[in-house]
Order: sequence, then structure tokens, then C-alpha cells
Amino acid sequence: MMSLPAPYPPLVSGGEGLDRYPGDAQALAARMAAIYATPVETVLPVRGLTHGLELVWRLAARDGGSVQAPRAEPYDRLSAIYPAKGDPAVVVIRALGSPEAVAEMAARVAPALLVVDEGLIEFSDSSSAVTVVKDQPNLIVLRSLSLAYGLAGARVGAAIAQPQTLARLASVLEPYALPEPLVRLAQQALDPSRMIETTERIAAIRRERERVARELGRLMPVEPCVGPIILTRPDDPAAALAGLKAYGVEADLSGERLRLPVSIKPEVNDRLLAAFGLTPAQRRAPRVGQAVRDTKETRIVCAVDLDAPGPVKIETGVGFFDHMLEQIAAHGGFSLRLQCEGDLHTDPHHTIEDSAIALGQALKQALGKRKGIARYGFVLPMDEANATVSIDLSGRPYPLFEGTFETPYIGEYRTDLTAHVFRSLAEAMGAAVHIKVTGQDDHHKTEAVYKAFGRALRQAIRIEGDAVPSTKGVL
Repeated sequence: MMSLPAPYPPLVSGGEGLDRYPGDAQALAARMAAIYATPVETVLPVRGLTHGLELVWRLAARDGGSVQAPRAEPYDRLSAIYPAKGDPAVVVIRALGSPEAVAEMAARVAPALLVVDEGLIEFSDSSSAVTVVKDQPNLIVLRSLSLAYGLAGARVGAAIAQPQTLARLASVLEPYALPEPLVRLAQQALDPSRMIETTERIAAIRRERERVARELGRLMPVEPCVGPIILTRPDDPAAALAGLKAYGVEADLSGERLRLPVSIKPEVNDRLLAAFGLTPAQRRAPRVGQAVRDTKETRIVCAVDLDAPGPVKIETGVGFFDHMLEQIAAHGGFSLRLQCEGDLHTDPHHTIEDSAIALGQALKQALGKRKGIARYGFVLPMDEANATVSIDLSGRPYPLFEGTFETPYIGEYRTDLTAHVFRSLAEAMGAAVHIKVTGQDDHHKTEAVYKAFGRALRQAIRIEGDAVPSTKGVL
């Protein structure tokens, strides 16, 4: 029997649809299936990896069996809640080895279920055991959005198994197990527009983990590990924990083993190293910015790092526009990642304009208080196209564009949107941007404008000191 909705919506912002009980999560299951490269009928969305584990313990308890698992959390707590009653019906492993090894173990423990905890696999080089689910009827693979997708507080994950095995797991699933807000957040985090930046974040964590582990290894044993953590055994664990706390770094201590967090921010990891007396090289505060822009027409994530030349990865669905944004980053000398899912079936207008707004917002955030920047940038006429761009990163937007285009489209790119792009950039980043372009070839004229803008921006964002570039002392 279907449950009736609440008699009125809740008095909360963003509460549309929350007056109804959660329905199925088929759209989320379909997106997870695409991410994990498995048929949708093999995916059961759950309330985090821990919830998937709890379903396994419930199933074993209901059927009069026990669960064999490593001595660690959350396994110990689940074992206390669901005491063993009989022979092992489930074996749980944290496997980051080869899928072939998992398949061999599944065959060995049958008819018991083999449950593989892959909560950290995105941070490793290992292949997922999902690839052998189709051949192993007693295999369940658990995945999580907590760390790789930043949703630790939302609690969303997936159980992946053959349909008949998922049916057994679903038989102990409580009603309305996955609240609607969690489904929405998961769908946003897994949206195609997020994939470039998610991949770069994971790569950044791995780079920072290697750096911090290398430095700590000079002082103490460091255990091999994956994910945004480092395991160490300092000589005096209690003193190390107190030192970390003094530097504002949270850590866990279990016996003689210290579990340290790895941040995506190098300056945070530098505090961790400083707590152990390791003084990293002095570094200027990173000039990074990010914009997440979701509208009815577009979903966009844009990230920039003004002090790194790469990576540059752009996917908007408008090939020529992607190439033009690449020119801005390449000639501007900074890292740019931008991905957009837009209503291209209607027109590229929203995709192009909203992407420019998102880029401007990310640049504004990266510039921060704009201390030390050159502030001004300009270029002279270049090539046949004669493009001239002047920039003042004053914080005050003032766009000016002089130039016309006779060709309406270059590929799927609308040339009349060029002026809109730079108006949006100027307004979103807080800059005076004056552009003039003349010439005969609209392709050359358009490309010249984007390249010239990148060159002008390169001059303007260059660090020349540590003062605000204004006689007033403030921008």
C-alpha cells in the first residue's frame, strides 16, 4: 500500500517534494550503474557503505548464520549488534587486489556470501571486483560516495551483485531506506558535469598522500595505505596526537598506530608536517577557485589554479568553444577544468554563456584580495585578425566589446555569443575588459580574441609583490 503524503510541505528552504515519502531510487541506480560499469539490475543504492554492511549482518542473523570479518570498525560494532548464531554465512574482506583473486575466494567460500568492501578503491590503482560479479552468484561488492565524492555526511553508497543476490539483500531492507534529500545529493555529485573535477581531486589527494608519507617516512615507519589517510607508528603516539591537536589537525590513535588525514589543500598538510617538526618550504597561499553552477538549462563545475600551468580539461559539448577556453588557459598560463551538461538540443547559448559565468566566478575566487598582482594586462594587435584586449582586475566590472562577425556559426559555436562570453567573464570576475577586433576571417578573429584575452590575463594575474596594486591601498 502506498503511503499518503504529509498534509503540507515542510517549513524549510529547498524542501520541494519532501512532503512525500521516498520512492524508489531507480534514476540513482542507473547513474551508479554507468559510473561502476555494470548493468542497472545489479545495483542497489544504500545509505552508505556501512548500511550495506548492516544489511549483510541482518541477512546472516535472519538466516541463523554468522559473519566473518576483519577486527576493525565498523565490523566490530555490527558484530556486537548482530551476535553470531551459527556457521559463517558471510565473509567480509577489504579487497584492493585483483578481481581474479576475489573471484577465486568467492568460489572457495561458497555457498557463503563474499562481501568486498571497496570504500577506498577510487584512490588506488586496483581494478574493481565489480568486473567479476557476473560470474560469481555469491559475490557482493560495496561502493561508497563518502570519500571519493565528498559525501561522507550524506551517507550514500551501492551494493552490487547478481539480481537474485540483491533480492536477498533487499529482503532485509527497511522501508523508505534512502531519504529523498540523499538521493538528490548523490545524483548531483554523480552528474556527468562533475566527473573531470572529481577525477582531478582524487589525483590531487594521491599526490599529497605520497608527498606527506615521504616526508613522515624520514622520522617514523609509514604503512602502505590507500585513501585520504596515512598510517604511522611514532615513538610517542600520545605526544604526537597532542602536537597535531595544537596545529589544528585531527587524527585517530588506535594502540600504537596513528591514523592521519590527508587534505586536498597542501597548506593543511604542511601544518600536519609542522606538528612533527618537519618544516615545508614556504609557500604563498594557493590561488585556486571553484564554481558550481546549476540552472534549469546547465550544470557546470569549473576550477582554476592560477599558479599551475595544468591540467587543462574542458568539456562543454561545443567543440570549438572548448578549444577557445583552452586558448584562454594555455595563453593565460593557468590550470582550468570545466565541464558542462547543457541543453544543447535546444541551442548552445546557455552552455556558452553559463560556462563563461562559471569561469569568471572561479577566477574571482582565485584572485581573492588580489594582493601582489600586476592588475593590468594588455596585448597589441596580433596576426591578420588584429585583436586588442585590455584588462584591469580592479574588482569593478566594465565590459566593452567592439567587433562584428558575419559568419553566424563556427561548428556549433555561435559567433554572436563571443561578446556575451567576455561580458559574462568581466561581470563575474570583477574586471574591466575592453576588446576590439577587426579582420576578414571570423574564425581567426574569434580565436585571436580568446588568445589575446588569455595573454592579457596572464599579465594581469602575475605576482609582482605583496601589496594591493592601488594607490588607495584597496581595490
